[in-house]
Amino acid sequence: MNKKIAPLQFITPDLADKNQLEKLVYDVCKNGCRWVQLRLKKCSDNDFLEIGKSIRRITETFKASLIVNDRVHLVEKINADGVHIGKNDMPVLEARKIIGSNKIIGATANTLNDCLQHINNKVDYIGLGPYRFTNTKKNLSPVLGIDGYKTILEQLPKNHLPIIAIGGIQLEDLKLLLEVGLSGIAVSSSLSKNPNEIKSWLKEIEDFHN
Repeated sequence: MNKKIAPLQFITPDLADKNQLEKLVYDVCKNGCRWVQLRLKKCSDNDFLEIGKSIRRITETFKASLIVNDRVHLVEKINADGVHIGKNDMPVLEARKIIGSNKIIGATANTLNDCLQHINNKVDYIGLGPYRFTNTKKNLSPVLGIDGYKTILEQLPKNHLPIIAIGGIQLEDLKLLLEVGLSGIAVSSSLSKNPNEIKSWLKEIEDFHN
């Protein structure tokens, strides 16, 4: 399995309408995004499984990675590429035992200690945030801002695993976040509102690295 961590990650909004969600994921992938995290907190496991299999077919069409949020026990059934573990979800080491070494595990962090623990537990990437306040997530951790990212990144070991910024990020934030040493960004509402903007996000990332 390819464990390459994409620099632009799309997190699905919690849409109740399956057809609307499928269309959104299709549009996001069609416009060039190659990483989808399926995050649905309100639906049952059965509904999540049904939607997950449908979204998997879309991501396979575009050769995009599909990451399941939280529901470790559904990763294999959906044939997802991995799982993202939130701060209050199953412990990373337990998740690894369930899905094996070939699948991707990402984990949420808000502090330096969170990051060091995840590195020690050999996750494949860390979602560090929030950058700013966002309505996408309830029970939000303390906002980091650009200075918070700088402080944490400066104290991490060199050649650390990919650190992905998350939380209320807009296109105009992207260059600054990459400049402080972050590997990429995860976005929900900004891309949901305008999937056509994905090309601009990807160009910004490409220009930064060239």
